[in-house]
Amino acid sequence: MFLADYHIHTNFSIDSEAPMEEQIKSAINKGMKEIAITDHADFDTKYYPVPDYTDYIPYFNNLKEKYNDKIKIILGVEIGLENKWSDTINEFANKFDFDFIIGSSHATTTLDLYFDQKEYFQNKTKKEAYSTYFEEILKNIANCSRFNVYGHIDFISRYGMYDDNSLKYADYSDLIDACLKSLIENGKGIEVNTSGFRYGINGTYPSLNILKRYKELGGEIITAGSDSHKPKDTADHIDYAYSLIKEAGFKYVSVFRKQKPEFVAI
Repeated sequence: MFLADYHIHTNFSIDSEAPMEEQIKSAINKGMKEIAITDHADFDTKYYPVPDYTDYIPYFNNLKEKYNDKIKIILGVEIGLENKWSDTINEFANKFDFDFIIGSSHATTTLDLYFDQKEYFQNKTKKEAYSTYFEEILKNIANCSRFNVYGHIDFISRYGMYDDNSLKYADYSDLIDACLKSLIENGKGIEVNTSGFRYGINGTYPSLNILKRYKELGGEIITAGSDSHKPKDTADHIDYAYSLIKEAGFKYVSVFRKQKPEFVAI
């Protein structure tokens, strides 16, 4: 069975200590046929160092060649999309020869969901906080054009500070539909991110309801990723993600070559 983990971090990311080679070995041992290494590139220097790919890419290429007979390894990146950094983001994405780019929302306006969690959620109802997040995604899709799939599109619920952090599609259907339609119109896809199994929601980002709606609206491009920052989490629940993708009505998952999607039957 073809399985691909298209969201893996290494110690090049600020929040991972995992050597790239160990991540690759873990993926091989767990039966992955293909992986994308997608280290962070965020541009708010208040919290994140400016990414330097000068030495990174040759190192990646050496490991890609070393394990070429065991697994297909794709050069990817996860860019933290923010409307105010759109020009910098697009310039960065054009500078390097990435095969695959995840665009994610880790921050809204001036606040980072991790570092500024308390400040972001204080004095906001859940409806207000979550709606603002999706409004920012809409702006990012419109202005940060250089990405292929949107990562963990509903993961705001991971950081919520409410008695019930769950995010139900029906409560935000207009905004979520607007995001999905904009992605489809711009030739972008979404990912099924399995990190929710490690962060208390016992499921994926996004939920099955959102996946089904994406399909209903005409979405075709879809990947699955563990969002692994440790070898033990690499490939985690990828088989489950594929079953969920099938349940939503998809017959294929996407892989990428030079940022162009190709479709593999599942």
